[in-house]
Amino acid sequence: MLKFSAVAAHAVPKTPGGLHRRASVPSSPSEFDKHIVRVLRHRVGKDERAAKPHDWYNASIYALRDQIIDAWISSTRRTYESGGKRVYYLSMEFLIGRLLRDALSNMGMTREMEKALAAHGLDLAEIEEYEPDAALGNGGLGRLAACFMESLATLDIPAYGYGIRYVNGMFRQRIDDGWQVELPETWLAHGNPWEFERLESTYRIGFGGEVDVENEVAVWHPAEQVEATAVDTPVVGWRGKRVNTLRLWTASALDPLKLDAFNAGDHFGALSEQVRADSLVRVLYPADSNAAGQELRLRQEYFFTAASVQDIVRRHMQYEGDIHTLPEKAAIQLNDTHPSVAVAELMRLLVDIHQLEFEDAWDICKRTVSYTNHTLLPEALETWPLPLFERLLPRHMQIIYAINSRILREARKAGCDDAQIAAISLIDETGERRVRMANLAFVGAHSVNGVAALHTELMKETVFTDLHRLYPARINNKTNGVTPRRWLQQCNPGLTKVIRDAIGEDFLDDAARLSDLNALAADAELGERIAEVKHANKVALVGHIKATMGLRLNPYAMFDVQIKRIHEYKRQLLNLIETVALYDQIRSHPERDWVPRVKIFAGKAASSYHNAKLVIKLANDIARRVNNDPTVGGLLKVVFVPNYNVSLAEKIIPAADLSEQISTAGMEASGTGNMKFALNGALTIGTLDGANVEIKEHVGDENIVIFGLTAEEVAQRRAGGYVPREVIEGSRELSQALSMIASGVFSPDDPNRYAGLVGGIFDHDWFMCAADFESYSAAQRQVDAKWANKSLWRESTIRNIANVGWFSSDRTIGEYAKDIWKVL
Repeated sequence: MLKFSAVAAHAVPKTPGGLHRRASVPSSPSEFDKHIVRVLRHRVGKDERAAKPHDWYNASIYALRDQIIDAWISSTRRTYESGGKRVYYLSMEFLIGRLLRDALSNMGMTREMEKALAAHGLDLAEIEEYEPDAALGNGGLGRLAACFMESLATLDIPAYGYGIRYVNGMFRQRIDDGWQVELPETWLAHGNPWEFERLESTYRIGFGGEVDVENEVAVWHPAEQVEATAVDTPVVGWRGKRVNTLRLWTASALDPLKLDAFNAGDHFGALSEQVRADSLVRVLYPADSNAAGQELRLRQEYFFTAASVQDIVRRHMQYEGDIHTLPEKAAIQLNDTHPSVAVAELMRLLVDIHQLEFEDAWDICKRTVSYTNHTLLPEALETWPLPLFERLLPRHMQIIYAINSRILREARKAGCDDAQIAAISLIDETGERRVRMANLAFVGAHSVNGVAALHTELMKETVFTDLHRLYPARINNKTNGVTPRRWLQQCNPGLTKVIRDAIGEDFLDDAARLSDLNALAADAELGERIAEVKHANKVALVGHIKATMGLRLNPYAMFDVQIKRIHEYKRQLLNLIETVALYDQIRSHPERDWVPRVKIFAGKAASSYHNAKLVIKLANDIARRVNNDPTVGGLLKVVFVPNYNVSLAEKIIPAADLSEQISTAGMEASGTGNMKFALNGALTIGTLDGANVEIKEHVGDENIVIFGLTAEEVAQRRAGGYVPREVIEGSRELSQALSMIASGVFSPDDPNRYAGLVGGIFDHDWFMCAADFESYSAAQRQVDAKWANKSLWRESTIRNIANVGWFSSDRTIGEYAKDIWKVL
């Protein structure tokens, strides 16, 4: 590997393309440098003098990709030659973020790329900024899938990730006058140099039609068909040990242009089939508040799942030749309920195409499939109106009925009563008949796992109570994790260097070795060095916010951060209410020694989620008022950073001092942001919810700030006649804060804007904002006291970093591999 040669650090003018040019390094070009130049000329079509920044960006990726392809092909060959078992991870989301820095780091080529670009006066960090975030996910579910794919490659486990190649993804968020505005995310506008189209992996996906019986075999005759074509992206593991495949599906019509209709003047009608196909891969989670949106979501889920299952079965038959050995060679993991129809699709292929007996097919299906549940929210456990499901997927509906009859007979033999059988059934009969996709995934899998210890126990007690009684050995726990490569080494190189200097390099290969820092937790010099890195990260974030939003922040203040999907159960509203109370207290009691705080929010609200979008507006209304009030000076600032994505998280998380993980207890499955913040030395303020429970166990009670009701206490309150109005009237700070919000103090242009939002807290307070306010407020003052003691805060910071190595996705995937997939 070539050594990096430093370049001049003085300010230099930008090129016409907008990139800073540095004085080139006066040394002979390296082999990698020569390769980049060849790629620039022969694939990008530019020479060095004419090339613009985006040309160098593409050339850099193509040159790196050449190195990756060799490892990719080698990995695939090793799998074929060994006849090993493959893992197939099906997910609606893969929030992979930018790949250039990730791939360079994992291939061990960062310094080579830095030197090669520096030879042309270019800076790698600036080149990296040209890469758009892939719009393939929205939140924790998708980011977890991305971390898992990287860990699968790191642990040398052959794997494919399967999903949809969204053209526009969720949406690009813009804030106009404080309101969220949804715009198309055009990440593919200039192509994607990472991907490879695989025309040979094309499958026909049907919808609608009828089912006939021919020679005692069911034959589905779809009324409509589209083609799914694979587009592959390499996923590089740490140190390039293995390169796995992220296979995403794009859709096209069988007859994309009806030429006769076009020439007859019906231009729109001539393209209607292609438009219909294109809608399948256009947007992630289209709004389902109407019948058309519901249908599109079901079409999307079946489209990608059917293509994936057909691809898995085709590959197995190509290399093994015997469908009966599928469970020994393939492990299909369903990431939440979205791909649950895979159970019915796999059964269709086994019974109708490979003509197995139903019982044999059912045995193969259950031994092949496993299912991860990510939520206890009833609305997130997908169900589909039975008429819609039967119209779109008539053969699958027949198969689901057949499965259901077997399951219900089994339940009756096991002594289940009518109520239990009704809960177990794959068909919800309580109102409009609906197909329960979570139940289908549960009965069609040999393993059903939760993603945190608390979540797994609550699964047994709530959403899957009766299924758990029927199959008591099926539910298990696999607490989530995050990849330390992206979420420590790459996003926080300064902290990584300090840790390396302190304990050596073993933690780079095994995050559990971060525990060696415990012996140095009270070391003042180490605490000072980590604090210096944190400050530098805060300065960098301040610069980014100033450049993008025009807001000046104080890097010496505590950075108090809540960045995640906007949802009522995640309680950004509770944070904002306490912010208003703090604002009021600072103004009322200027004589107190207040800790300067910067409250940072970011996240997207689903486009049809009114209250979540209203919370975003409230955050911006409070920010406008607080940030322009000279009476609070530099003691309090509020900022809502727009268009939250992976790249923004990589800037904010290393700069955070305090991590807000304040969901209503019992409602967050796990969380992974809590792990990323702790890994980067932020202290957690949170409820005993999701993985917070296990983080507390690992870092110690004195290094985390816990408040609020437990999950059991929340359930008791909801069942016991909780009267939030009494709680509000008993708390002066809470009642004043809610009054300020509801009366229009922060919305003088529309004084009633937040009346309904606040009224919901008075009326039912389902998410326990009032119930937890006093405890939360007291916990914040506890944080203030700890912040004032620098040595104590720094020691807690080190303890957090030292003790969250267990939350590596390598550990999580290792547990999946041993306990569920049986590949290690």
